Amino acid sequence: MQHKSINNQQLAINHLSSFTLIELLVVIAILGVLSALLFPNFMGARERARDIQRKSDLRSIAGALELYSQDKLPIAYPTGTAFLSAKGNCWSSGGIGTTCPAGNIYMKTVPVDPSSTSSTTVAYSYTSTTSPGFTLCTCLENVADSEGIVCSTVATCGSCISNKCFVIEQ
Repeated sequence: MQHKSINNQQLAINHLSSFTLIELLVVIAILGVLSALLFPNFMGARERARDIQRKSDLRSIAGALELYSQDKLPIAYPTGTAFLSAKGNCWSSGGIGTTCPAGNIYMKTVPVDPSSTSSTTVAYSYTSTTSPGFTLCTCLENVADSEGIVCSTVATCGSCISNKCFVIEQ
């Protein structure tokens, strides 16, 4: 008889330390609901990060254009967009190349759009204006971006899926 009571105690201990199927299903359901609620927030974070990179790239390009204009008398900006099509290459007063040619360096590496899958994708737009100036533009993914404007208000920006653009005018 004593042997049987030990088994009952062991069964009671084993029963208390395990989870029932219902408890496991409830926990799985709660985790599923939480992940469904949080997943869109994480996807938005990637869009915002790419947009921040695009804005930073445009500001760097604007700085390089200012360096370029300081080398020209009277002050002028490039008339073509060759420097933008040289993604990943060096842009200097000596030209564009995979290594920096002789002369003043404007950009060691011309930036590539963060979501670009090929080097021929044009994500940044540049237009030289008649008075010494320029317009730089890029499409944004995040439609709620506070620095973005409606693309149709800027003719040089082209069309964007989100209809939100970031523009630098000089």
